[in-house]
Amino acid sequence: MDTFQFPFSPESWPPQFPFNAISQSWFKDFFQYTSGTNGKGTSISFDPLLVAKLQSEYFYEAVRLWQDMLAAKPPTLKDRRFHSPAWSENAFHAFNVAMYLLNSRFMLGLAEAVQTDPKTKQKIVFATQQIIDAVSPSNFLATNPAAQQKFLETEGQSLSKGMAHLLADAQKGWISQTDESAFEVGRNIAMTEGAVVFENELFQLIQYKPLTETVYQRPLLIVPPCINKYYILDLQPNNSMVRYALDNGHRIFLISWRNPDDSMANLTWDDYIKSGVLKAIEIVQEISRQEQINTLGFCVGGTMLAMALALLFASGKKPVASLTLLTTLLDYSDAGALEVYIDELQVRARETAIGNAGLMSGREFALAFSSLRPHDLIWQYVESNYLKGESPPAFDLLFWNSDSTNLPGPMFCWYLRNLYLENRLKDAGALSIDGEKIDLAKINAPTFVYASREDHIVPWTSAYASAELINTKKPAQNRFVLGASGHIAGVINPPAKRKRSYWINTTKPANAQSWFEQATEHEGSWWPDWMAFLAKYAGAQIKAPSKYGNAKYKTIEPAPGRYVKAKATG
Repeated sequence: MDTFQFPFSPESWPPQFPFNAISQSWFKDFFQYTSGTNGKGTSISFDPLLVAKLQSEYFYEAVRLWQDMLAAKPPTLKDRRFHSPAWSENAFHAFNVAMYLLNSRFMLGLAEAVQTDPKTKQKIVFATQQIIDAVSPSNFLATNPAAQQKFLETEGQSLSKGMAHLLADAQKGWISQTDESAFEVGRNIAMTEGAVVFENELFQLIQYKPLTETVYQRPLLIVPPCINKYYILDLQPNNSMVRYALDNGHRIFLISWRNPDDSMANLTWDDYIKSGVLKAIEIVQEISRQEQINTLGFCVGGTMLAMALALLFASGKKPVASLTLLTTLLDYSDAGALEVYIDELQVRARETAIGNAGLMSGREFALAFSSLRPHDLIWQYVESNYLKGESPPAFDLLFWNSDSTNLPGPMFCWYLRNLYLENRLKDAGALSIDGEKIDLAKINAPTFVYASREDHIVPWTSAYASAELINTKKPAQNRFVLGASGHIAGVINPPAKRKRSYWINTTKPANAQSWFEQATEHEGSWWPDWMAFLAKYAGAQIKAPSKYGNAKYKTIEPAPGRYVKAKATG
């Protein structure tokens, strides 16, 4: 854009233009409504100089767009939603999109110009983006020339198939992101050989068959998140983190959380720590006959694992030789994009509805997470599945993404209030499990912390801050690794694919940005770096066991077990 001198001051802005005093008041009311603060006393105002700048830029771009349209000069559409030639070949649709993009920039600019507290502003920007994405011309047949073209080419069959897809998804209750018939848990996904050697009402414990003649003495216990199915770590042989660790000579045990139904509606966070993580640690120690094991926690699984280990270390026990945390929050000062759903009013509403008994629906979880990336996880499928009648391709990660998990209401509400809302875990003694106070500084074990640079659920800077809370007496033993991509794709990055990169910095400055500025980037997967860390604490090499379990804990059924196959209810 050429250098442009603003011709109007805020006082002289033309009253007929859409952002005069009346419309400014309307936008203020709109932003209060979208942030859920209407009538709540939250102060919302606009920086007049920034608004004047936005107005001038809007006016300049709108006039130039109008002149281009009169001169039959088509606009350049760089947004990937409008990459099809059909958008630029038709002047009406091209200029319609250009105006939509201009209005989108103006609306987001206004949202960013709002002067209010940071959390309210985050909600305003989030809600504005939701509306902008929802009204995109690509989402409607009347304004989508690519879908219209396909309708003509297929003599209406594309729309007929699209309506069939819409009806099928309406019956299921969610938008299909992949060909779900292409996968079956235990057949071509979550297929690493193993056996269930223990189960209770909360979880099954899977012991995997060794893939090497000798194995490390100390086994690795993996604690996945309970808000998702564990098999994100064991999708298929070529991208299975479980199999990779087995190939490198480790003995692997893994918690497979049960998908809660009404019989579990009263379970609490304490139950998940005591009857879940602590019980699994005890069993792995017994089966392996090792006083110390290695442990890994992923996302909220890492939070739960850290709390369980804090209890054990505080009691004088030293149950682990090392701890690995993948995209895990312990300090919730900046809890990422999910904060838009968490405030006192929303948490209190959850507590009223399901705080004493009930279930948090897995489908509601899935919708909330999808809304954080609305185009990628919602609207592009509306266009392709319904308007164009295309069937989504088979993709294992998206199959996992659609396989939702419920949570017990009391457990979920405790998690929201004490961790996300009040951020009490970082403070020694602020939280208790079964009357025992939690102090993360009590965990005296070398810790490997992995974060993803583009993670919108666990900001990498928050993961970095969390790493400072553990093994504080010997922080030099800790290792922080930053990988490229997001919350899932950054973690599931097998070396054989030679994709992405990661950053290493053995110094540990207090500021995360300082760490990154001094870090060295390495091509490929971070998994080998983790393997090198884990090998240091895995003990001697021994002959691989030929049987599962022991005399007390016998095989119950082959992996992946029943629990992971259960679908979310409600």
